[in-house]
Parts: sequence; C-alpha cells; structure tokens
Amino acid sequence: MQPSTPRYDERLTAPWSWWAICALVAFSGGLLTFPIGTVATLAGLVGAGALAAAVVSSYGSARIRVVAGSLVVGDARIPLTALGEPEELDAEEARAWRFHKADPRAFMLLRSYIPTAVRVEITDPADPTPYVYLSTRNPKALAAALAG
Repeated sequence: MQPSTPRYDERLTAPWSWWAICALVAFSGGLLTFPIGTVATLAGLVGAGALAAAVVSSYGSARIRVVAGSLVVGDARIPLTALGEPEELDAEEARAWRFHKADPRAFMLLRSYIPTAVRVEITDPADPTPYVYLSTRNPKALAAALAG
C-alpha cells in the first residue's frame, strides 16, 4: 500500500431525514412568498431550498481519514505517533463521553445522528488536548486503522 493511500476513509453524511427537512424548508419558502406572485414563489422555493441544502451539506461533509501516518479530521492532522490505543465506544459509552465524561479540552467530532464512536488518547506531552473523540459508523475499522 502506498503511503498516500488511505487506510480508512469515512464521510459523515447527514441522514436522509435531514434532506426531507430541506424539502420542507423549500416548500415553506415558497409558501411565504406565494402572496407576492408566481415568480416570487419560485424564487422563495429555490432560495430557501438551496440555503437549507447548503447548510445540511456543509454539516454532513465532515471526513475522517487515516492516511500517510496521520489521522486527518476536517482541517486537523494528527500524527499517529502522537496517539495512544484507540477505544471503540458503543452507543451507551459514546453518549457518556459526549456528556458527563467529556473534557472541554478534547478534540471532538460529534454527530448526534451517529451513535457509535472511537476515543483515542493523545500521548504527546506538549499537547494539552487529552483525547480525540470521533463519531463513526464503523468504530472497529477506524480503531484497526489507527492501531495498525
């Protein structure tokens, strides 16, 4: 495997129900502008739909990758040498780490619609971040990529 080939690659896309809500927002935009006329109704429909779709798309574009000896999460790039053993979290444990066990200094990629996660200690003594918490649909594969 080449160093630039990702060992793990996941995009945390928004669930289909959020796209249904986008359609409802577009419909609402059309209804709000309906009294003004047909052109305004179409403009309201398209404008509200495009704005809602842009918001959902940008939120759902979070990406987790393990590539070239680094964990890449959004704009963050963490060398694998600075990470400890990954811990797979089931839904209940992941919820606990999102709430009462959470450390405000931690790097967290949270997605409420994804129940499972992986938590990895930061072993670099110069880094004040205690751990990385990543929502993931496949915690076993991500933990294996981080450990391997």
